[in-house]
Amino acid sequence: MSLNRALFTSRSATWETPDAAYSELDAEYGFTIDVCAEPHTSKCKRYYTKEDDALGRSWAGEVCWMNPPYGRQIGRWVRKAYEESQGGATVVCLIPSRTDTAWWHDYVMRGEVYVIRGRLRFGDATNGAPFPSAVVVFKGVQL
Repeated sequence: MSLNRALFTSRSATWETPDAAYSELDAEYGFTIDVCAEPHTSKCKRYYTKEDDALGRSWAGEVCWMNPPYGRQIGRWVRKAYEESQGGATVVCLIPSRTDTAWWHDYVMRGEVYVIRGRLRFGDATNGAPFPSAVVVFKGVQL
């Protein structure tokens, strides 16, 4: 296995949100729903799991926390976050900083982008992530 391949792969596409990062953002935005959760990793009382199909639901009127799966489907999640903001939802996203991707240029650049200094430690990891992270805020457009 090449070094680059080892650095940018994972056994899972999910990265559990660090509590400190979430708490700081929740204090500012007051999240009403976690749109990409599992029961054991949810950051909000209300949440959607994979089985709930958040991509197929409306998020209108919600203040959403979104730490999406970081695999090949991430572009769909970022597009959904942007589109839902156009329908009134505010969506705060914790995503890998992948400035070379189409989804970054097509959608992320339309939001407020905050690049995180250093590497986050996700879940119970002892080391920082093998990638930089960013917080992107898509503020809901009032209709």
